[in-house]
Amino acid sequence: MANGDRLVLALGGAGTVGSGLVKALLDRGFKVAVISRDSNKLEKLKAFVSPATKGNLTTLVGNVGSEEGAEEAKQALLRSVGKVTDVVSSLGFSWWQGGPPHTQSLKELHWVIETLLFSTFVSWKAFFPLVRDDPNCTYTFITGGAGEKLLMPGTGFLTVGAASTLAFCQILREEYPEVPCKLNQVKINTGVASPERMAPGYLNHVDLGEAVATLVERRNTSHTVFTINSPSDLKTVILEGNL
Repeated sequence: MANGDRLVLALGGAGTVGSGLVKALLDRGFKVAVISRDSNKLEKLKAFVSPATKGNLTTLVGNVGSEEGAEEAKQALLRSVGKVTDVVSSLGFSWWQGGPPHTQSLKELHWVIETLLFSTFVSWKAFFPLVRDDPNCTYTFITGGAGEKLLMPGTGFLTVGAASTLAFCQILREEYPEVPCKLNQVKINTGVASPERMAPGYLNHVDLGEAVATLVERRNTSHTVFTINSPSDLKTVILEGNL
């Protein structure tokens, strides 16, 4: 199946990580769909991608963070594009530093878990059935490494939320060991930013998008976690084809 015959649903595609991926996929000839609650973000995404590829980008306003919203978004997506062949999920946020746990409320913890874990679960439950039984299809999670350690004082709830997402990805690999769809995870252990917000050691979001697009394009591995610790890891992935 040629890239032009494939439709990638980029969950979180209007965010920093997702926008880099969307651009990379479009530049490789894929058709891409993005669902977001924020129409302004979708307009910014359209302005960001290469003008020549804009015709292959489908955007929909919707909420994939609730069961009802995800189901509605799925039906609207299928009416619009017909078939989804690949899904990449990069939902949630990359930073939270609200303070130590004793200063926080249950409401705040619930919001963090809802944003990082619940949205990932709900969207997976809605969209995984579209690709799960086809060996030519893929489902890729992009996660952070914050779940493995406390990054700095005051970021504890980020660790809790990120750890729950890592655990969810693990149980999917182990609960569905024989699923035909290529099920993978890219774990980012550093910051990701657009060029104007780069800091030492950070990944350029388009460079990261190129690496993930490589994984989606090749479809030659499954049930694997690819760990990216630094920009040099991305260069290894892209130049040497280590995905």
